[in-house]
Amino acid sequence: MEEKVKELIKNMSVEEKVAQLSSIGGEHLLEHERFAIEKAETLLSNGMGQISYILRHLEPDRGVEIANEIQKFALEKTKSKIPIIIHDECLHGCMAKKSTSFPQSIALASSWDPDMLYEVARVIGKETRARAIHQALSPTINIARDARHGRVEETYGEDPYLTSLMAVAFIKGLQEERVIATPKHFAADFAGDGGRDSSATYFSERTLREIFFPAFKASIQEAKAWSIMAAYNSISGVPSSSNRWLLTDVLRGEWGFEGFVVSDYGSVWGLHGAHRVAESLAEAAKLALEAGLDVELPHAVCFPELVKLVKEGKVSEEVLDVAVSRVLKAKFWLGLFDDPFACPEKAHQICDSAEHREFAIRVAERCIVLLKNNGILPLPKDLGTIAVIGPNANEVRLGGYSGYGMKVVTPLEGICNKVSKGTKVLFAEGCKVRDNSRKGFPKAVSAASRADVAILVMGNSDETEGEGRDRCDLNLPGVQEELIKAIVDTGTPVIVVLINGSAITMSNWIDLVDAVVEAWYPGEEGGNAIANVLFGDYNPGGKLPITFPKYTGQLPLYYNYRPCIRSHDYVEARGKQPLFPFGYGLSYTTFTYRNLKVSSRKAAIKDEIKVTVEVENSGCRDGDEVVQLYIKDMFSKMVRPVLELRKFKRIHLKQGEKTTVEFTLREEDFAFLDENLSPIVEPGAFEIMVGSSSESGLKAIVELA
Repeated sequence: MEEKVKELIKNMSVEEKVAQLSSIGGEHLLEHERFAIEKAETLLSNGMGQISYILRHLEPDRGVEIANEIQKFALEKTKSKIPIIIHDECLHGCMAKKSTSFPQSIALASSWDPDMLYEVARVIGKETRARAIHQALSPTINIARDARHGRVEETYGEDPYLTSLMAVAFIKGLQEERVIATPKHFAADFAGDGGRDSSATYFSERTLREIFFPAFKASIQEAKAWSIMAAYNSISGVPSSSNRWLLTDVLRGEWGFEGFVVSDYGSVWGLHGAHRVAESLAEAAKLALEAGLDVELPHAVCFPELVKLVKEGKVSEEVLDVAVSRVLKAKFWLGLFDDPFACPEKAHQICDSAEHREFAIRVAERCIVLLKNNGILPLPKDLGTIAVIGPNANEVRLGGYSGYGMKVVTPLEGICNKVSKGTKVLFAEGCKVRDNSRKGFPKAVSAASRADVAILVMGNSDETEGEGRDRCDLNLPGVQEELIKAIVDTGTPVIVVLINGSAITMSNWIDLVDAVVEAWYPGEEGGNAIANVLFGDYNPGGKLPITFPKYTGQLPLYYNYRPCIRSHDYVEARGKQPLFPFGYGLSYTTFTYRNLKVSSRKAAIKDEIKVTVEVENSGCRDGDEVVQLYIKDMFSKMVRPVLELRKFKRIHLKQGEKTTVEFTLREEDFAFLDENLSPIVEPGAFEIMVGSSSESGLKAIVELA
């Protein structure tokens, strides 16, 4: 590969080299797009667009035909006969039409099941590659410490360890199918003041390395991601897209990254047009390239200026060659030089196949979190009358960066599919997600009054959260809370099912209802999965990957905060007391923890420590439990978090079954960064907690010497 890349570069003009650093890596970007538009017979409002935008709206087989023609066009028009890379978004399914849509990322994290996510990513990879798409701008592995941020739904939650394991699983699964993964957004995005997207951040290097870097480091060193996306934000005044310390010193120098860095859409332009650190597009291109950013997305706006800069000696051609070599190596790894084409028939057969749809149900079930249950759930299937109410009851909400055109199942449809033939199901929308109209209340109240139980499907939508939709209030939007209270007033038992992508505050109504089910954005088969949980065909075992606050004013709120000498409380409420803690989730059965043991109460720093705990299903149903291990450094020279997740395991136990769960703690599990930011393990006492959430567990002390 190295020799082939060198030979190609030696025979390329500066213009051809620069063309490799655009979104499709071809020589005539505009010609490609116009060609694609003509062949796809697609009208775009601005007359131009990404190839992925065009392919996204075609049937799978037709999309492949067009992609193949574009590849032929590229090979014919470029002197060096270099194929192109086509990219798209694949957070929880490829965005192209009729691809299988799995639960949103935050839901996938709620499974606490990296092995399952690996299989999800393999399915996504199969469908993506079958459509002649070679690079996924996924996964999103930013740490979600502020639930107001609109894109929390795209993340794996607030914890660096959980996020790292999920990131590695997704990347390995995707790249096993020869689709390039692109973990994003590097770095510390989603963490601006007030939960605002891509806002300036001012984190110390310690915070970056302890909280925001670990998942990216694991993505490179463990999962071998082929690409990475630079973020929009600035960190302490330096934009991420022109931050040489981030993109070269840390990413390549420390972590050994050998792939290529892409910009977030328009982030190179943003160096000039937003951050104002570059006086011209040419200077923006120079800053980005020399910092270590290799490919400008989505259009070549700034990078074409590199041709003139290189010819004038203002940018070294050696720097350009290095970036080009990274892109060419990826194309060789993808196998594009051997066969750049895909099979239309295969795309038609594989995308949203019956097998993949069935898997989507199983995945959605494992992601659902039971937040409250006074014993009403699971419901019998032969109830006389059920009222299904709410703005999300007869809608399919997939979340951000979702495909379309596949078969979908609403919660109402899922419930109707599940109940007995003699059960009457009444539906009333009640209100819209964010509207203030109460016109639908009387019909909803009437339905609930005639029912044995009311299932209220509430939450958010792409109108109230997602990219560009940060929030200052985590209460249910519009008049949804009033609708809940109106239904409660009928005296009919009430179950609330939430469809959403981030935390929701519930203090105004949670004590009034009988059960709360967090379904997140559950994917195309979400309606059936929700029904399976409500009626007991599946016992929920998901756990929260983010903290749910009682009040928006508590934010940012996360479990692994650092202690201080003052109280964390506010005048009105306990400041650090959540509504539901990180790692929380109920079941239709109960699990009892006993006999927490450590292999040695006193151990050398380099010794392995075995931690075992007995877990019994002490309830009346088979079910899943996520056994979580946390550590707490009792005394240290640096202020450490009050708790840190270090291990977890999802297990399945039959009614009355017991098992012993074992974890192994090693030196790195007790390490932290000293005052010089070097990893160190101090002798001393560590508290080990093993339990069902970050606020519940058995404890033991280990002394390291």
